[in-house]
Amino acid sequence: MIRTYKGIAPKLSEGVYIDESAVLVGDISIGKDSSVWPLVAARGDVNYIKIGERTNVQDGSVLHLTRKSAANPKGYPLIIGDDVTIGHKVMLHGCQLSNRILVGMGAIVMDNVTVEDDVIIGGGALVPPNKTLKSGYLYVGSPVKQARPLTDQERTFLKVSAQNYVELKDEYLQEG
Repeated sequence: MIRTYKGIAPKLSEGVYIDESAVLVGDISIGKDSSVWPLVAARGDVNYIKIGERTNVQDGSVLHLTRKSAANPKGYPLIIGDDVTIGHKVMLHGCQLSNRILVGMGAIVMDNVTVEDDVIIGGGALVPPNKTLKSGYLYVGSPVKQARPLTDQERTFLKVSAQNYVELKDEYLQEG
């Protein structure tokens, strides 16, 4: 379901797949060839959500942001880059994810977190507010800790994972 909030409707680029059970509200933009899967809830109501190209948001994930206020005039929008895989039941709130990232199932990434390019966040991880996850590492735990550098195989897999979901959403779009 795609809903308008205060006269602003989500904007979808070419080739985007939105499952009919997902709910997208308000100021959300989604880049080319991205996908939003069953039971995702994304609210761009008190700030905005921007999702890049070839990014997939998997089943049951929740996307939200932090409102603008006197103490925080810009609030914290939710910004997700290109070739990002967001696993099942992930919670992203007012954070910024760069490119080629995998967020494992059930992870929580909180306000004012920055995740640099080429990162894997392990399933069930908790990334507390105001952290920066540096490029090229695996992060695990609650609270999250840098575990080790990514292998070449893992770095390659980040784009493969995103491409797998581009192909899958194309199959869904062909089904009608």
